[in-house]
Amino acid sequence: MMIGKIHSIETCGTVDGPGLRYIVFMQGCLLRCQYCHNPDTWKIGEGKDITVDEIVNDLNSYLPYFESSGGGITVSGGEPLLHLDFLIELFTKCKEIGIHTTIDSSGGCFQEHPEFLRKLDKLLSLTDLILLDIKHIDPDKHHALTGMRNDHILKFAMFLSNKNIPIWVRHVLVPGISDDAKDLKNLRLFIDKLENVERVEVLPYHKLGVYKWKELGLEYALEDVDPPTEKAVLEAKMLLRSR
Repeated sequence: MMIGKIHSIETCGTVDGPGLRYIVFMQGCLLRCQYCHNPDTWKIGEGKDITVDEIVNDLNSYLPYFESSGGGITVSGGEPLLHLDFLIELFTKCKEIGIHTTIDSSGGCFQEHPEFLRKLDKLLSLTDLILLDIKHIDPDKHHALTGMRNDHILKFAMFLSNKNIPIWVRHVLVPGISDDAKDLKNLRLFIDKLENVERVEVLPYHKLGVYKWKELGLEYALEDVDPPTEKAVLEAKMLLRSR
């Protein structure tokens, strides 16, 4: 019986993949994004125990909604790819009942170790879509924003392109941090190298998770940063040719 560590479940999501989505938020993440709205997912090993069968049994009650909307399951986090074995079993059972499968990942734990790649290949054979969060194209600015450089994340993007796994690229627009026109143009140049991009989404920075930082006793570094204006979002979308 496969048991996973999850943070929470959202049963009728509308923004994390096509149609209505059953969203499983996994526990654990290697990035420390300054704007993270789920910092309570960071610590690996915490969270609630759940079995694959428990999720699938619950999923079955939502099948009519998935079928009518073109929806399915999205596994987010935290970082889903820290839970390869759990996702393989979960997506195997999802495919047996015809459910569309999506992973929302930052690619922060991607590595080229043979055993990791073997499991990842198995998981990707069961995955219909990847929502790939590219936090910043510049490696140094990425490190300042997330605590980690992005070299392996960009390798992950190329890996998915070579495997022809459909992706939606997502970029959170943070004023003064990830909205520089030059950086956005460079991100677009990188995206143009990929053969598997179905959509590019600009996600406006928000402060909805700030209260969690305070509850956890963490300092929120972007306290003085306001969400981007509609004009700034539109300009970013134009530069990224987003829709």
